[in-house]
Amino acid sequence: MHDMRRTKPRLGFIGLGRIGQKRMQSVLDSDAAEIVAVADPDGACLAQVRAALPRAVVCRDIDALLEENLDGLVIATPNALHGAQAIAALEAGVAVFCQKPLAATAGQARVIVDHARRNDRLLGVDLSYRYLYGMQRIKQLMSEGALGDVYALQLSFHNAFGPDKPWFYRRESAGGGCVLDLGVHLIDLALWVFDYPVVERVTGRCYAGGELLPADDGRLNELPVEDYASLQLVLANGATVDISCSWHLPLGRSADIQAEFYGTRGGAGVRNVAGSFFDFRSELHDGCTTQVLYEPAQEGPWSGRAIVGWARQLAADGRFDAASEGVVVVAEAIDAIYATRDTAPVIRRSPALVS
Repeated sequence: MHDMRRTKPRLGFIGLGRIGQKRMQSVLDSDAAEIVAVADPDGACLAQVRAALPRAVVCRDIDALLEENLDGLVIATPNALHGAQAIAALEAGVAVFCQKPLAATAGQARVIVDHARRNDRLLGVDLSYRYLYGMQRIKQLMSEGALGDVYALQLSFHNAFGPDKPWFYRRESAGGGCVLDLGVHLIDLALWVFDYPVVERVTGRCYAGGELLPADDGRLNELPVEDYASLQLVLANGATVDISCSWHLPLGRSADIQAEFYGTRGGAGVRNVAGSFFDFRSELHDGCTTQVLYEPAQEGPWSGRAIVGWARQLAADGRFDAASEGVVVVAEAIDAIYATRDTAPVIRRSPALVS
């Protein structure tokens, strides 16, 4: 458990692939924490990390990591491993920062959040697009009423490449396809900007290789993961959210990522520039005129802000933060998408969250 006498929390990392190493570099660049132990079954990944962290202890597994007197554990392993690893850390009194999705189902996510609450440990999930300055500003404008009553949201995330690891394409290891990988960011943004209203209805269609996938009738694990999805969420506050996401779509560019918010007094949006995964422009709309909020150069490096914020919160306190309840609400919506591709049951929960 975190020792408040330390100047920086001691972190362990499990999962040292591309994303794990990027988040590790963000922590190193920020100097927000000390990375003292790492684990990954891939020797090549370990060798890359050893060059950057020669003093870090190399551990065989999570049990060995948790023997290293950690304050926090960063999890960047395949989705199916997140739950057991997060619970093991939380039960050991260690805070957790986990790659999205926290879990494949809402029930699993709820169990993890309950462990974090019971052990009073900080739980963070890498929902990084919240941390774009443009998205932060749009949420602020919405809360101030600058856009009026926001009633329509259109969000998309299309990736012409798709994941580069085989486990992403196996339902037993990934839990789902592009909805869990990309759509989770879009659903989170749509609910986060409203402080998680009740989701009254979810509809959607999911495809794999151009073939429409059936609803989950108990044989979901026998189906391929989806590589294209078109979804709609109807919120109790009157807003309608239209979402699409995909892997391997013939876009003619690397990626198409955008989030648009339309209200009775104006609109605002964030979108990627020239097919980039990292360069974003945010804008405020009034009829046919547009005002730029942030250009890519003003945004700067943003993808590591979530983990750096978590590390700094861990250093300051490290106790359970009720804001993590939001990941359960997002997971409930995804459950509904997979449960039926026609009309999903009402999602009744609506926690009172303060972002």
